[in-house]
Amino acid sequence: MSMLEKLSELESRKAAIANSGNEDAKKAALAKGKLSARDRITNLLDENSFVEMGAFVTSRSHSFNMDVQGTPADGVVSGYGTISGNPVYVYSQDASVLGGAIGEMHAKKIVRLYNDALKTGIPVIGVLDTVGIRLQESVDALEGYGAIFTKMTEASGVIPQIAVVFGDCAGGAAFIAGLADFVYMSTKNARMFLNSPNTIEDKTATFDSIATAKVHFEESGLATFIGEKEEDVISEVRNLVTYLPQNNSKDVPFYNVTDDINRVDPNLNQFDLASNKISDIVGSIVDNGEYLELNAKYGISTFTAFARMNGGTVGVIANADTTVDYLGVKKMTKFVHMCDAFNVPVLTLTHIKGFASTVATEKLGMIKECSKLVHAFADATVPKVNVIVGEALGSSYIAMNSKHIGADYVYAWPTAKVAALNAESAVKIIYDEEIKKASLASEVIAAKTAEYETISSSAYAVAASGYIDDIIEPAATRKRVIAALEILSSKQVDGNYKKHPTV
Repeated sequence: MSMLEKLSELESRKAAIANSGNEDAKKAALAKGKLSARDRITNLLDENSFVEMGAFVTSRSHSFNMDVQGTPADGVVSGYGTISGNPVYVYSQDASVLGGAIGEMHAKKIVRLYNDALKTGIPVIGVLDTVGIRLQESVDALEGYGAIFTKMTEASGVIPQIAVVFGDCAGGAAFIAGLADFVYMSTKNARMFLNSPNTIEDKTATFDSIATAKVHFEESGLATFIGEKEEDVISEVRNLVTYLPQNNSKDVPFYNVTDDINRVDPNLNQFDLASNKISDIVGSIVDNGEYLELNAKYGISTFTAFARMNGGTVGVIANADTTVDYLGVKKMTKFVHMCDAFNVPVLTLTHIKGFASTVATEKLGMIKECSKLVHAFADATVPKVNVIVGEALGSSYIAMNSKHIGADYVYAWPTAKVAALNAESAVKIIYDEEIKKASLASEVIAAKTAEYETISSSAYAVAASGYIDDIIEPAATRKRVIAALEILSSKQVDGNYKKHPTV
């Protein structure tokens, strides 16, 4: 056979693989508005950048009629390419091949991809659409699960891992999403669950109540972002990648700055925290007012986002509510760990009076979750800047990236109040006897409250003790934060050796 004939055969074989799969499954997917596994990669990556690996891999199993079913690419398309010029590894499960079920060779392709990603220090994006384990391959398929989980654990905190769920992600396969750093889901077709509703003791359980994108976006917190159309979700994944470093040894990406780094916003000098959103401050101080909010509907008492300041990525954490609840604490802790793992500087905008708790959250471990937040900030070695824009009271003030647990620079607006307790409550405790004896208790409370705020809780009083580095004009917040991040860009911290923390 001539070279020309060989090349013709190669082209024919590749075309057959690309066009194979169960036709009925393809039609059903198309009717649901789902893209094919290959089209998902085409939409995700820069044009003509995809290089496929393992296209000729098929199942080695011959049991249970596997030898006659055919498993082109063994149900997963894998390779590498670029997103906005940034290299990424990607795999996309093909639900038209045995429902995208994970078998031995399917798993080996994913593990091989992870091995290459770890060697090169490049992020991994997995597009998930699978019914779960391939039962025909039994323990060989379980071995595949374990190999994937092990590699993802090895990669955790080393390279960014993104899971994109566009169909079912069932049983142990859901651990792939659980082990990822970011999870994106389609509201139209994605379902993620460990156990099917009919196996759950609560007989009112349905897929709608435990498995949808909305559930994981608002209640479990597993989904970072959700969207109806797959193309829209993919667009958001592409946007996320532009904010992330390639790996934990690289600095955050920097882009050309089109915004004035010395820009001031006079509107912040009249900013009313009671009637405006904390995100309005974020939009005012970051480059071009653009930011990427994460987990927007989970733990809504807090705000977390990636943004750029002076062209470089910054992780922004802010108090959307002055009382932060259980989910809000968990959300902040996870984000701090994420930023610290990938060298993303942290900026906090603090306006907090306390942590909310109920009987249920106390039993769930509110104390432990708040302790984890303290640990996350104290343990983080990235540049940490805190701007106190409103009140900062008690232990919640300490936990919000305060000077006391390692913030590099702490600034405050002139209107900020920092204290162990709000002024009036503190006065009622300190001057209890005097208030009881007073003929006009309200006048005593008012006078003592004003005195307490001046002596103890004003930003100037706290700055006098060295716990605030400077009191700044609100309008100048952007340029002051950028200046702090610039001087901290060479920050280095050598800690005591330990295998890992225990908190």
